[in-house]
Amino acid sequence: MDASRPFGRGGLRVAPLSFGAAAIGNLFTAVDDAVAAEAVRVAADAGIDYFDTAPHYGLGLSERRLGAALGDRADVVISTKVGRLLRPATEGGAPGVSEGFAVAADVERVWDFSRDGVLRSIEASLERLGRDRIDVVYVHDPDEHFAEAMDGAFPALDELRRQGVIASYGAGMNQSAMLTRFVRETDLDAVLIAGRYTVLDRSAADDLLPACLERDVSVAVGGVFNSGITASVDPQPGATYDYAPATLRVLDLARRLGSVCREHGTTLPHAAVHFPLRHPAVRTVLLGMRSADEVRADLDLMAAPPPDALWADLEAAL
Repeated sequence: MDASRPFGRGGLRVAPLSFGAAAIGNLFTAVDDAVAAEAVRVAADAGIDYFDTAPHYGLGLSERRLGAALGDRADVVISTKVGRLLRPATEGGAPGVSEGFAVAADVERVWDFSRDGVLRSIEASLERLGRDRIDVVYVHDPDEHFAEAMDGAFPALDELRRQGVIASYGAGMNQSAMLTRFVRETDLDAVLIAGRYTVLDRSAADDLLPACLERDVSVAVGGVFNSGITASVDPQPGATYDYAPATLRVLDLARRLGSVCREHGTTLPHAAVHFPLRHPAVRTVLLGMRSADEVRADLDLMAAPPPDALWADLEAAL
């Protein structure tokens, strides 16, 4: 893997491939404890040094598993998120699927972007992670809560960064427009953008990424496969794009790009992983990993970049 890159303004460095820990929070399907732990350990031992989680992921399960697997390792960067507090559920606790996670709903999520909510959320995350420090904290999905985030969450995180409690703070979202406002109107130093800077959707290049370069804000890119369609060498009908069945137009585009990749002796997943890293604002790509085999497959994708000539031909095929 390439050398690490600076991330944020607090002295952190991260490798270009990072571990997205939603999957070990039982995203869509249950993962065995031992399988999740092995995935984390194999990743860390292989040089993956940035792990991203959130209370939302499996109602705290992702944070607990990540903390247990990493133990007291000091050679990693951990980010988590605020905005959803967990509290005992008012009903039930039955097994099932809770907002996409296969977990028992014995606790529930409550939106809270207040200063008090941020501090309570971080305190609970520290306990679940078994750590006394979190490196990066993102305001998580504040799409319907812009004012609350601006008035409560961001000032609280700024205070914590000035006190040295956290190294960096930012926001993590699936849209670039509001993230760009946060970059321009707060002093955050890192953002996580999911699905909006990919081989299929480059919209973040129009607003967010130039703003991040201008303001010295580091970018982590998630959702590089747009929920699955470009994770396949040859996407087929039924493939998902942004968590819904891909339209015929999107499917045709993905298959065209896959054909261009084959002409250059590579694959669409290979291009999808490397594409965001070509932008100077992007420091790392987060891939969801739920097993040691998935970790090794992702490391193989990252081992060497596609040929330079690929990128112009992919651009021409759009």
